Amino acid sequence: MLSHDRIWSALDALAERHGLTASGLARRAGLDPTAFNKSKRCGADGRDRWPSTESLAKVLGATGASLDEFMKLVRGDQPMADIGFPDGAFPPQTGSIPLLGFAQAGSGGFFDDGGFPAGQGWDVVEFPAGPANRPGVYALEVQGDSMTPLYRDGDILVVEPGAQIRRGDRVVVRSRDGEVMAKVLNRQSAKSIELVSLNPDHPNRSFDLSEVDWMARIIWASQ
Repeated sequence: MLSHDRIWSALDALAERHGLTASGLARRAGLDPTAFNKSKRCGADGRDRWPSTESLAKVLGATGASLDEFMKLVRGDQPMADIGFPDGAFPPQTGSIPLLGFAQAGSGGFFDDGGFPAGQGWDVVEFPAGPANRPGVYALEVQGDSMTPLYRDGDILVVEPGAQIRRGDRVVVRSRDGEVMAKVLNRQSAKSIELVSLNPDHPNRSFDLSEVDWMARIIWASQ
C-alpha cells in the first residue's frame, strides 16, 4: 500500500544510495533544492504533501533507477546495495571508477542507452574521494590534440551521465554514428543542441537531438 511516509522514505533512501541529501537529490533532478525538504512534506494546514508524478519521473531519470526499483524501496523489500546501476552496467568499484579511451568510446558495446558504462573492456582508475562515490560516474582518457589547449593528450575527464546540464557546461557527446567529442554546450532546445569547440582550430557543431546518442556533463579533469 502506498503511504505518504513510505513514498518520502523511498526518496530519502534513493538519495542516500547516491550519496546525496534530499536537497542534493532535488537539485540533481533539476528541481528546486528545497522541494524534498522535510518542512515541505506537510502543508501549512497540516495536511500531507505528496511529491508529484513529474518530480518522481525526474528523480528516476536523474538517478538511473527504474520505477520497479523505486517501488521496491517504497515497499521496503530490497536492500539499498542491490539497486542503482542498470542491468549489464559496469559495476561500481570501491575507490575507483571505470576508464576508457576516447577512441574506444566511439565503438559499440561500451555504453547502455542512457550513456552509462556497460559491457567489457573497461579499465579502472583510482580516485581518492568525490567522483568514485557517485554511481554512474566514469572516466575518459583524452587521446590526441583535438581538445587543446584546454585538455591535452593523456588528461583524464570524469563524466557523470544523468547530471543536470546547463548552458556553458563542458560536456561529452556521442552521436548516433559513434562520434565522441568533448565540447561546451552553447544552446539546447527541444529539437537540437549547439556545441562550441574547445580547440579554436576545430569547428563548432550542431546536432538534431535525434542524431545524439547521449550527452553527459564533465565534472572533473586532471590537468
